[in-house]
Amino acid sequence: MATRKKPGQTEESAPQTAPALVFPQLGDVGAYMTDAVQRTYLFLDTLLDRGNNYLEHLDQGTPPLLKFEHEVVMDGHDLPNPCNYALLRLQPPASMPVKADARPVMVVDPRAGHGPGIGGFKFDSEVGMAMRAGHTVYFVTFRPEPEDGQTLLTVMDTEALFLEEVIRRHPQCTAKPVVIGNCQAGWAMMALNARRPDLFGPLMIVGAPVSYWAGSSQLNPMRYSGASLGGSWLASMTSDLGADRFDGAYLVENFEKLNPANTWWNKYYNLWSGVDTEAERFLEFERWWGGYFRMTGSEIESIVENLFVGNKLARGTMMAGDKPIDLRNITSPIVVFASWGDNITPPPQALNWIIDTWGDERAITAAGRTIIYVLHESVGHLGIFVGGSIALKEHDQLVTSLDVIESLPPGLYEMKLEAKAGKEEQRWDELEPGDYTVHYEHRTMEDIRKINPEGREEEAMFSTIAQWSEFNANLYKTYVRPWVKMTATREVANTMVKLNPLRMQRQLFSDTFMLAPFIRQKAAEARANRVTVGDDHPLRQWEKKIAEQITDELNAYRDRRDARTVKMTRQIFGPEGLGAWLKPQEPDAVIAHERALRELESYRESALGRIAEGGFAEAVCRIVVAGMISIGAFERRSLRLARLLAQLPSMHASVSAKTNWVQLLKEQARITAVAPIEALNALEQLLPDTGTRERALAVSAAVMMIEPTLANPRSEIIEFLIGTLGVDPQRVIGLARKLTDALEKPEPKVAKGAARPAAKPAAKAPTRTAAKPAVRKPAAAKAKPAPVKKAAAKPATTPATRSKTAAKAA
Repeated sequence: MATRKKPGQTEESAPQTAPALVFPQLGDVGAYMTDAVQRTYLFLDTLLDRGNNYLEHLDQGTPPLLKFEHEVVMDGHDLPNPCNYALLRLQPPASMPVKADARPVMVVDPRAGHGPGIGGFKFDSEVGMAMRAGHTVYFVTFRPEPEDGQTLLTVMDTEALFLEEVIRRHPQCTAKPVVIGNCQAGWAMMALNARRPDLFGPLMIVGAPVSYWAGSSQLNPMRYSGASLGGSWLASMTSDLGADRFDGAYLVENFEKLNPANTWWNKYYNLWSGVDTEAERFLEFERWWGGYFRMTGSEIESIVENLFVGNKLARGTMMAGDKPIDLRNITSPIVVFASWGDNITPPPQALNWIIDTWGDERAITAAGRTIIYVLHESVGHLGIFVGGSIALKEHDQLVTSLDVIESLPPGLYEMKLEAKAGKEEQRWDELEPGDYTVHYEHRTMEDIRKINPEGREEEAMFSTIAQWSEFNANLYKTYVRPWVKMTATREVANTMVKLNPLRMQRQLFSDTFMLAPFIRQKAAEARANRVTVGDDHPLRQWEKKIAEQITDELNAYRDRRDARTVKMTRQIFGPEGLGAWLKPQEPDAVIAHERALRELESYRESALGRIAEGGFAEAVCRIVVAGMISIGAFERRSLRLARLLAQLPSMHASVSAKTNWVQLLKEQARITAVAPIEALNALEQLLPDTGTRERALAVSAAVMMIEPTLANPRSEIIEFLIGTLGVDPQRVIGLARKLTDALEKPEPKVAKGAARPAAKPAAKAPTRTAAKPAVRKPAAAKAKPAPVKKAAAKPATTPATRSKTAAKAA
């Protein structure tokens, strides 16, 4: 190793050491070897810490791994039908004060083998973003051992009581709680919401598998593994051997098998390679990942039979007692967050339930429901919950957009986020504080179908697998289960749990390990005399190449294994195998589509009967809905601007302070969905005089942010209606300017919680090139009368032309 001088040391007094061993192509070999040995001791020292953390966590009773102080509000153990769930109220730090009028947020973590805490694992998390926005945050936790006799229905009823308690504790808030369900908790909250829609505000399901048959051989080969095991019987037998307990370590083991390169190599190599900076992050994550929780046999059996194999929740055949759980009963907005980098819950599994439940996007709108999905490009399954960048972007924007999400007209949307950095400032930017601009793009069922590159044809095979699984399960329960239960005892089961390899690797390699003192001593010496080499060192680069080769080999092994499983599954259960005997059932998407068409016809007949009911407010909402559909998206700024416009006292004589604009917008969206042409044609009846028509068009133009000029080619709805309603375009422009000018001047009163735009002239506001040209203020403030007059030409008012143009625009 090279000689290092200390301060004040001379050449003569410096200790004499052997010259550094340097080779032209290898660099300083001695320095690298010293670094590698030190890293090894620090790596082993970190693994000892992991084992100690595991044992300490067990001694503490395996509490939730939350970064926030908390108090117990309700404990399911004390309820008449006990379960191992509890409701916590999280205490925010002093820097995140609670807003008294902000609705509560309840975060529910998955019970999928590990313990709770992933949703509040760090400050940059779902919990942290909700606290930063001023919400009181509650957290649903659970203990490692279930109560005897606990079922999924027991848990569902308990969580309903939790929500009732949250609502009771916030009487000042009329809005229902926001519920965030992570992974397996996502489908659980969907089921509860379908049973008790009166308890829910917006429901966010994050990385939640709801359509288990969906996917592809490339996106998630995990769905094929159940077929190779013969279905659900193995889960039943495992829980029977555990004396009515199923060890969550088996679920964790299945997750780890998905990515053997990370399980067996990458996470350990990354720790060893960057042990000086990676140790803390590794220990923090492993503390959660190594907490294994158990379920009752009834719980795991219901999960596997109804969800993993049966896919019954998405199909509407999962039972709660004697009643089926129908996801169409959910009335609150649903936000689905999925990622292309998630190999456990890829986008098709997170979204295809929408097709199977509703069949047609118009049926969603006609029923008054709102469904929004957000797709990330690359983050993995766990990163959706614990990724700091995800928390600061997607989770932050979701939480701060709750007002808009509930105000959106019913329909199917994709939420798009665009960074503001590097772009010119948009008008009304004050209504959208933060680093991102958000809009909600209209989507169809075809858009969701296109998400899956392999299509849905192979789901028929999983219908055959479900039937085969049910056959095997009945055989096991009838002829084998009685004998297994006679021999299984809780003492033997508890011993087997302790001997599980995932637990043993943590228990054995802790300070109880016989070489632990030696490792601790060497690690301390390494820290005191740390020698590091840079990433550009030849041997360091060679080391990384070897690591990459090992990763590639393990990935190749995984791909070959998965390909064999997929091929075998197709051969056994495909149309030339058991599929010829156990015929696939009719696709749920077909059933849902046929039902949707019948219901849409009924909705249409009802809408036509009241198409001309209402007045100014209904007409404005109808125009805005038609305009936004024509544009293809709703802007977050538009809906917040509409809230401010609704407060102006000079809106219209028929509009009062009690007018519920959100409700009217939703009602008119339902009408427009089933009768778009008739809805626009009826505007002449809703707006009987010229002055009312001009003001309605002006308000609508202001909301859609297409004033002060109608030169924007994407404002075709306003231009079309100027012609069909026979009004003066210049008067419409002038009225729209007056409305927005009134907002940009200091107002004595602004609605509580609404952002106030800066007081600056409309014509001088800076512009930014927006993602959607329809919401961009034109650079020139001069009106171009020729195009407008052309749109207002009388021929457009003929019934035939009007219907054709309305259909195109609406």
